[in-house]
Amino acid sequence: MQYKKGNLVSNQLTRRLALLDDDAHRGLLQQGLRGIERETLRVDGRGHLARTPHPVRLGSALTHPQITTDYAEALLEFITPAEHDIGLALHRLDAIHRYAYSKLGDELLWSQSMPCELPAEEDIEIAWYGKSNLGMLKHVYRRGLALRYGKAMQCIAGIHYNYSLPEGLWQLLAQHEGIPEERRNALRDFQSESYIATIRNFRRYSWLLMYLFGASPTLSTGFLRGRDHNLETLSDDTLFLPYATSLRMSDLGYQNDAQSGLRPHENSLESYVTSLMDAVKRPYPPYADIGTKKDGEWVQLSTNILQIENEYYSTIRPKRVIRTGERPVQALCARGVQYIEVRCLDVDPFEPVGIALETGRFLDAFLLFCALEDSPIINAMEGQVHARNFAHTVKEGRRPGLTLTRNDHEVLLKDWAEELLERIRPVAELLDREHNYQGAHVDALDAQKAKVLDPDKTPSARVLQEVRTLGSFAQFGLRQSELHAAAFRADPLMPAETALFDEMAQASLAEQAQIETTDTGSFDDFVAAYNSSTLCRNS
Repeated sequence: MQYKKGNLVSNQLTRRLALLDDDAHRGLLQQGLRGIERETLRVDGRGHLARTPHPVRLGSALTHPQITTDYAEALLEFITPAEHDIGLALHRLDAIHRYAYSKLGDELLWSQSMPCELPAEEDIEIAWYGKSNLGMLKHVYRRGLALRYGKAMQCIAGIHYNYSLPEGLWQLLAQHEGIPEERRNALRDFQSESYIATIRNFRRYSWLLMYLFGASPTLSTGFLRGRDHNLETLSDDTLFLPYATSLRMSDLGYQNDAQSGLRPHENSLESYVTSLMDAVKRPYPPYADIGTKKDGEWVQLSTNILQIENEYYSTIRPKRVIRTGERPVQALCARGVQYIEVRCLDVDPFEPVGIALETGRFLDAFLLFCALEDSPIINAMEGQVHARNFAHTVKEGRRPGLTLTRNDHEVLLKDWAEELLERIRPVAELLDREHNYQGAHVDALDAQKAKVLDPDKTPSARVLQEVRTLGSFAQFGLRQSELHAAAFRADPLMPAETALFDEMAQASLAEQAQIETTDTGSFDDFVAAYNSSTLCRNS
């Protein structure tokens, strides 16, 4: 180890930064890809969940590449194309919002991660994808989610940040770190294991993201559906925790007993996929008692711990673009890890598209740091410590004097955060040189340092202050939704841009119709074939 600017910087990070900063390798970092998925509920003018079907004018939720639905019929999901610069991805996301608002009539897009006022469970409509076998598979999977977790929990929205580094970068690192090119699949395996190492570092340090970007310290009283909790009452319709950063990512959000013991190992790609394969194949007695059908109707795809791999709720996932008919874990086994998906970000209610450019710039520096820094194997005890640090931060991250556990010692969150930001600073500086951004990444890092020095500048503190002023979680959410809607509607897309989206919508509807017309075989057979597919052809 060596010291730099008063903080520990690993030899590996220093060596890799120097390699990438060499004139011969300039431009490599400009070749990575970024993409954003933004979830948002459709609501009516009162801020209540919209009871209307997915607008057909937006296209087919089954086949549209950029506008679909997640769990509920009213839970939209906007997906940007992958771009080399996060600024371009955000520009695409902005355009999707503007187009959507041109088709939504009087409806609004909810501005917060935690849901608006929801109707009774039976009145929350599960997303519908048409009558094809593929569409029904997606619908029945969501029936299973309702059965296992409840519908309200599935209406939580978030930001997913998809991130990849160019294959040329991994090839360069492999070459300089002694990976023999002649060994079969050596480069593919090095890339995969490097992404898995990135995920391990993410586990170590993701508490920092929750402090900096958590934006859900409050929620609607009705969301908990009578569950026990330790939240405080702010008003008749609002519960909160005074120092929380992200109740969405706490145990009040995504949870159930079946997944409570599921901890896929992230010390190798093989151990990760083996854990998920086991969960997809292993029956869970309470689900088995229910069965897959009730009165002849499908209620879940299987009675196993997970119906499909994507049911595993994780703050980050290794990913690979899948081919038609391929399961995610099959793609990972066959071709390795292609990118990572960060899933812990709250929707920023102060940003019309749910995420700021400054946030994206910092994430790029943070994730590159996680990728380049040394990442030792995590044992079971260390994994529990990382999970506990994360849990403390989401529930009380702004508490004065809060400590986290590092190397068997308690350290102030504030001190660790400052040190970690300084360790990331050389990475931000490198990105600014590579992209000629004149300090954009460093400026983004300095903006995060200001939040560490003053917790009142964090999104969670700002949200809580606004909710206190208005006296209502719902009123704050509705006000922000109205402000965002007004901004989008006042500045619509150019006619040519609208025409391109219209063409995409019509093409998606035609594609869904084609799928439904050419479908063969029964749904029962389709599910049986899906469930019996070889989960890892290489195993």
